[in-house]
Amino acid sequence: METPFPPFEPNGPDDSARGPRLREIPLRLVFPNLITILAICAGLTGIRLAFENRYELAVSMVLVAAFLDGIDGRVARLMKATSKFGAQMDSLADIVNFGVAPALVVYVFALDQARSLGWIAALIYAIAAGLRLARFNVMAERENKASWQSEYFVGVPAPAGAMLVLLPVYLGFLGLATDRTFAYVSSIYTVVIAFLLISRLPVWSGKSEGNRLRRDLVLPMMLGVVLYVALLMSYTWEVMVFTVAAYLISLPFGARKWRRKYGTLTIEEPGVGDDDIGRHI
Repeated sequence: METPFPPFEPNGPDDSARGPRLREIPLRLVFPNLITILAICAGLTGIRLAFENRYELAVSMVLVAAFLDGIDGRVARLMKATSKFGAQMDSLADIVNFGVAPALVVYVFALDQARSLGWIAALIYAIAAGLRLARFNVMAERENKASWQSEYFVGVPAPAGAMLVLLPVYLGFLGLATDRTFAYVSSIYTVVIAFLLISRLPVWSGKSEGNRLRRDLVLPMMLGVVLYVALLMSYTWEVMVFTVAAYLISLPFGARKWRRKYGTLTIEEPGVGDDDIGRHI
């Protein structure tokens, strides 16, 4: 039963107990979060399409999700709309689009013929993607960042992992028989990609400010990008297989460059204690 009079407050009304007042939010702060939500929708739709045996659309939706998830942060920085809420949304979207969605799509397409081994491989990849993203978030939040962090990734980044793990699907689209042998080989390949995600392999990022391009190579590079996009639109799965192969071949060269500069095969950070699990892994 409601009381006819408000409760007595000797010190005046306690505004701290109330929720925040509603206020208008600039549209530029909402737009990056909308991109993130669209990315999650695309990733989840890709899972649904895979279970409906519409595999080409499923892979396309996963790749679209990865693209949207890759640009939302850049859009937020460009529009000066970064926020803690957006960062948390982006982290949740990453695990869906780069971990769960690719794992389920490749499982439904190929790994299910390997029965439990195929499911275990899909689980390993999804968990590895989650660990990779957690490590990235921990390193990104450090106040004192190492100089090499602007030039190298620690292990294969999750967006690239999503592209790599779908290789069995690309090959299936090109007519390769997806029998039980193919499923077992694909399971092994999935576990290898999972290992690359959580490894401490130095992977060149190309984000260093010191990387410059000669003036006479700018136009040829732009024409090369246009040619790549045109081929991707016309010969999608052939180009994706080529892209995956080129990326995997480039990994030893990045590690070799790291070794020449720092003298080690993997990225090792000094002063890491066993009690600091975020830094230890």
